[in-house]
Amino acid sequence: AHFSVELFQLEPFVADEYIERLVWRTPGGGSRGGPEAFDPKRLLEEFVNHIQELQIMDERIQRKVEKLEQQCQKEAKEFAKKVQELQKSNQIKEAADIIQKLHLIAQELPFDRFSEVKSKIASKYHDLECQLIQEFTSAQRRGEISRMREVAAVLLHFKVNIHFVGYYFMLIGGAYLRNDIFEDAGILCQRVNKQVGDIFSNPETVLAKLIQNVFEIKLQSFVKEQLEECRKSDAEQYLKNLYDLYTRTTNLSSKLMEFNLGTDKQTFLSKLIKSIFISYLENYIEVETGYLKSRSAMILQRYYDSKNHQKRSIGTGGIQDLKERIRQRTNLPLGPSIDTHGETFLSQEVVVNLLQETKQAFERCHRLSDPSDLPRNAFRIFTILVEFLCIEHIDYALETGLAGIPSSDSRNANLYFLDVVQQANTIFHLFDKQFNDHLMPLISSSPKLSECLQKKKEIIEQMEMKLDTGIDRTLNCMIGQMKHILAAEQKKTDFKPEDENNVLIQYTNACVKVCAYVRKQVEKIKNSMDGKNVDTVLMELGVRFHRLIYEHLQQYSYSCMGGMLAICDVAEYRKCAKDFKIPMVLHLFDTLHALCNLLVVAPDNLKQVCSGEQLANLDKNILHSFVQLRADYRSARLARHFS
Repeated sequence: AHFSVELFQLEPFVADEYIERLVWRTPGGGSRGGPEAFDPKRLLEEFVNHIQELQIMDERIQRKVEKLEQQCQKEAKEFAKKVQELQKSNQIKEAADIIQKLHLIAQELPFDRFSEVKSKIASKYHDLECQLIQEFTSAQRRGEISRMREVAAVLLHFKVNIHFVGYYFMLIGGAYLRNDIFEDAGILCQRVNKQVGDIFSNPETVLAKLIQNVFEIKLQSFVKEQLEECRKSDAEQYLKNLYDLYTRTTNLSSKLMEFNLGTDKQTFLSKLIKSIFISYLENYIEVETGYLKSRSAMILQRYYDSKNHQKRSIGTGGIQDLKERIRQRTNLPLGPSIDTHGETFLSQEVVVNLLQETKQAFERCHRLSDPSDLPRNAFRIFTILVEFLCIEHIDYALETGLAGIPSSDSRNANLYFLDVVQQANTIFHLFDKQFNDHLMPLISSSPKLSECLQKKKEIIEQMEMKLDTGIDRTLNCMIGQMKHILAAEQKKTDFKPEDENNVLIQYTNACVKVCAYVRKQVEKIKNSMDGKNVDTVLMELGVRFHRLIYEHLQQYSYSCMGGMLAICDVAEYRKCAKDFKIPMVLHLFDTLHALCNLLVVAPDNLKQVCSGEQLANLDKNILHSFVQLRADYRSARLARHFS
């Protein structure tokens, strides 16, 4: 086919020329080749085909023309609408400008003469204001940012607070959808922050006003609702809610610090927080201390009730009383002995509960106190802990434990005071840890630090004094028990047997029982104390144990075989002393063992043994006193060695 659209696009188009070109291009259609080459049938066929193709092309072009005409009409309508909107928009601007000026002029007019005019202007002003807000929110729903920007610019000159009203309408559709008002508020402000610059000429003011609205309307009413209902009826819940709400509000404030809110946003946000919480924070510490006292008293009472124990009055036990005792260095009064039936009246569960309550109080105090009041408030909480944990619980247990220590001459005395010592030590470590971990950070840079350290020192001194007194009395009881064992089990014939030839050389029954008792007490002391305290108490027990055995041995007269038995006993006591792991105690028993050799050594060798390494430094009277215990002291004239 030789048909081509380009042929129609030639300028100018002449039909005769077009047909001539078509004939010329068709074989057998022109004058080429002479008359013989002319083929009318073929030319007719070419014309018919060409006319059909022209008809198809005509239809196609017609469809395209119709489509373009429709598009043109649509664009014309849209353009007309746009022109209309722009004209309308301009009338708003013009109307706003006129009413603004009239409003300003009307304010200057005297009311009595122009009241009707002023009223009409005010009414029109208000109507236009409402129309603008309506237009703003409609544009927001349509997502037309540019239109919103135009209306916002006009509204800026009106009294209406577009900074929150307009934005409130703009965002109300999705502002508070969740259960968490703080999360909602944060998301809302983030969304506003992204769009505010595209709409308003003063975005930081708009955002600040929105945040002010969130705090003063939404958060304030939420906080009030959460706190007012439990303020009078449930102090525990009230304090928990107050801490939680204040924490979440300050966390929200920290997030909002990222946004541009104009100058000094820190002060702006702090004022908003203060306006919500000021009425609750003013008397916070009174609620805190009141709750902590009643809660601590309840924890203690519940414990003593579970023991069916009625607390005894133990005197003031206060700091003044303590200072006086320390000043005078007097011993604690013994008072009547009572049977505690093995009860220490100390409970780790009670202590953990008291410390947990106080820890939470310190955390709330840190968060909710004004920085200038923080050290003073923390000190008040600390004094409550001292009162209920240290005085009402530990000190009471020490006093009761002291009263439960039997006299030193009691038989089969049960010594529970070491259990009190063990538990008191554990508890005091927990108390000390809380002092360092939770109180110190709150007072470390204030004058209250020295006051707290002083109070803690006084408490430690008070407890140490009572522990020392109790341990001293307990050691006396231990020695008393050993005396009873020796008095009951040791016979005179042990060291001066009637038949010297029929003696089994081994330690005596009294020695076996005393050593068993001592080992038990050493184990108890090691379990009850820690560090240097163990060594100090074992040293004291060891010295008293040595003194008891030394004086006990001085009561008997010794035959040769009896002296051998005494040496066996002392060797066993020395083994027992080795368990103390105190060098001085072992040295005392080494020396006693050497002294016992004086009971059996041959008279002629006595002088040599007395000048031996272990005895050379001892007083002659001590050596003489042991030699005097020998049954042969007079007959062998041993006194001459010491004259």
